[in-house]
Amino acid sequence: MPYFSDEIIEEVRSRSDIVDVISQYVRLTRKGSTYFGLCPFHNEKTGSFSVSPNKQMYYCFGCGAGGNVFTFLMQYENFTFGEAMETLAERAGVQLPKQEQNAAQRAEADRRARLLEIQKEAAKYFYMLLRSERGQQALAYFRKRGLSDETIRKFGLGYSDQYSDDLYRYLRQKGYEDEILKDSGLVAIDERRGGHDKFWNRAMFPIMDVRGKVIGFGGRVMGEGEPKYLNSPETKIFDKSRNLYGLNLARSTKKQQLLLCEGYMDVIALHQAGFDNAVASLGTSLTSGHANLLKRYTKEVYLTYDSDGAGVKAALRAIPILKEAGIAAKIINMQPYKDPDEFIKALGAEAYQERIDNAENSFMFEIRILEKQYNMQDPEGKTAFYNEAAKKLCGFSEKLERDNYIDAVARKYMLGAEDLRRLVNQTGMKMGLAKDARGSARGSGAAAADGGARPGNGGAGRGRKREDGMRQSQKLLLTWLIEAPGLFDKIGTYITPKDFTEELYGKAAEQLFAQYEKTGEVNPARIVSMFENEEEQREIAELFNARIHEVETKEDREKALRETIIRVKENSIKCRGDALDPADMEGLMELVSEKKALEKLGKLHIAMDEIPGLGTK
Repeated sequence: MPYFSDEIIEEVRSRSDIVDVISQYVRLTRKGSTYFGLCPFHNEKTGSFSVSPNKQMYYCFGCGAGGNVFTFLMQYENFTFGEAMETLAERAGVQLPKQEQNAAQRAEADRRARLLEIQKEAAKYFYMLLRSERGQQALAYFRKRGLSDETIRKFGLGYSDQYSDDLYRYLRQKGYEDEILKDSGLVAIDERRGGHDKFWNRAMFPIMDVRGKVIGFGGRVMGEGEPKYLNSPETKIFDKSRNLYGLNLARSTKKQQLLLCEGYMDVIALHQAGFDNAVASLGTSLTSGHANLLKRYTKEVYLTYDSDGAGVKAALRAIPILKEAGIAAKIINMQPYKDPDEFIKALGAEAYQERIDNAENSFMFEIRILEKQYNMQDPEGKTAFYNEAAKKLCGFSEKLERDNYIDAVARKYMLGAEDLRRLVNQTGMKMGLAKDARGSARGSGAAAADGGARPGNGGAGRGRKREDGMRQSQKLLLTWLIEAPGLFDKIGTYITPKDFTEELYGKAAEQLFAQYEKTGEVNPARIVSMFENEEEQREIAELFNARIHEVETKEDREKALRETIIRVKENSIKCRGDALDPADMEGLMELVSEKKALEKLGKLHIAMDEIPGLGTK
């Protein structure tokens, strides 16, 4: 990843007005000092997506997406930070310092660039051939598959000529040498045959990375020939296990999940039918690399594999890989048709959407497939099935989740939930499950095991609410400080960054207080860029956009602010008191001093009219 100094990052950010940038992607309407629009990161009918010119930040009150101008491009375009920097710098006319590279790194970068050029040239050539007289058979094939001109253009489909050295001769005329062509995956060179093409007489499917750069091809033979489908070999720019067909288009979908298919035509047919969230692996089984790539774009994947035996096996292999990556999976049932392409041609997009809506939970799918291995009419077979199902249920480490699935399996197979729970707990003990499973076994006959109230549970819940309430108070106070920096002078004697006891909030407060002390102003958008972790950036954006509930009168607003300040301070004193070493006399005296300051806080009068930004909105 390229290194950029804080100064150049801030220069690019400050010269990239967030309203101008986001307006290229989202229609925004001004309401007061803030702009609103429909969130590009989730489906909604009312605009809860806000963009603040003052803060130079965006935040969605619906889904929680938020950040600065860099974060937006990283979320929307799935750019790395370096890519977002380069894009915004070019737009703002900022010259980025050249990153130092040694000779080997420069040579490697140049080689990758040339390999990408070759793939692009090949894609343009194949696309041109499809529209020529030589490509009529392939064009007829695409037409027969029901593809429109727009879809053919959108996916850049093409044709490789029947002559086996056609592309080789074309690329040589373009000035590419044998040595680089050999590494492109498009051409083979040997002493007997010279240069010859990897793909010839095939309908061509360009494979693009997430940024839309062609990195390889798939080809379907026209007429007789083997293999029927052929993919580019792996090269320096093409890794099958880390790329997905169609992801360059699907990454911009507003749908909450991605549809994972087996083949190119399935992806294309789904996109043409309006399902712009379809992708496929590249002639290989799903890998952990694919799952990690999917995780960057979604938390839920719907498997729409072929409905035959091979498709079922592929789904069973994919489910644990997705689960390991933290992705929830569901299975779309396409019977009596084989694949999405056939299904949509026969029944249409509306029927396919119904199958999506009724997709099967992946665990229940696994149980259903498991059932087929046993004779459920035979008591011995049925018992064996229940024992295997119990083993699978033991895979859920969380008691609540396990109990929910126990109830679901019990309902489906008309079992007593308590009987199945007892079997699962017994199985878990035999398998060496942790203490939680044994605790569940001891309580399996009690109402508490079914989620009934236990002594102490209500208290735990109330404790969580108190914790969430304190987090909210700290968020509110930071939001107030951003919207009305004059408040620093009023409360700075009483409130310091260490009073924000949540670790992330404390870090943000340190930066905010330091900014005001140094310049008399605050720059929340700059603080977002100080956090590399995407989840932290999101939380910081949420932190600086807490909802300040409107109240009827100025007096009520002043009271709400004062009470928030007091809550934050009281919590800070309590936390430090709990952690204080009894022998730490200096720390003890400091706490005594702060408790006295707390008494003054209770009498502090904050006049809204005296501090810009605090007036009733």
